[in-house]
Amino acid sequence: MPVDVKFCGLTRPIDAKFAAELGAAYAGVIFAGGPRHLGIEQAAVVLDGLPAGIKRVGVFGSQAPDEVAAIAAELELDVLQLHDRGDPPSVTALRKLTSAEIWSVLRLSRGLLPENSKAIADVADGIVLDAYVPGGLGGSGVALPWQELADRLNDLRSTRLILAGGLRSENVAGAVSLVAPDVVDVSSGVEIEVGIKDHVRMRAFRDAATQASIPTL
Repeated sequence: MPVDVKFCGLTRPIDAKFAAELGAAYAGVIFAGGPRHLGIEQAAVVLDGLPAGIKRVGVFGSQAPDEVAAIAAELELDVLQLHDRGDPPSVTALRKLTSAEIWSVLRLSRGLLPENSKAIADVADGIVLDAYVPGGLGGSGVALPWQELADRLNDLRSTRLILAGGLRSENVAGAVSLVAPDVVDVSSGVEIEVGIKDHVRMRAFRDAATQASIPTL
């Protein structure tokens, strides 16, 4: 089966709808601060009209579980991506408040996994692998060392693996062939400028990702 594609950092309805037309599995909006941050009303406009086949993802930072759950309910989010509160106790607390999938983000420096990564994988529905960049929670365009990382992921494959960080059409096939993720997550790699997606780049990314050779593990 080909890898699933997630287009994230969406700020315009036209880009979200094009992601659906391309067959993306996930469309993401950001509530975690940064240049692509949206308010709830803005996010509702972006997500409005998406077909049932594409899952709505909300990206969160330091919000408390009850706030995350309230936003998820209001926007009918399918997936909650936690960049700052993805530890096992926080995931457990949030799961009591929502039926949405919960993805925890591991922000990796030099591809090294944190000591509690296995414990996080045991409670989360997905693990997002992203590069650590001081002062940011994602969307930096910084890539991970995929070859080194691939050898460290066996203990995490009990849950879905989402590969982010510096992906674009020119390198996503190579990343998929090394890491064998379930999902590839792109934001800045398909943009003309921050928050504005290039539909040509989106299509090229989708094509490269879904045609990539996935290793047998």
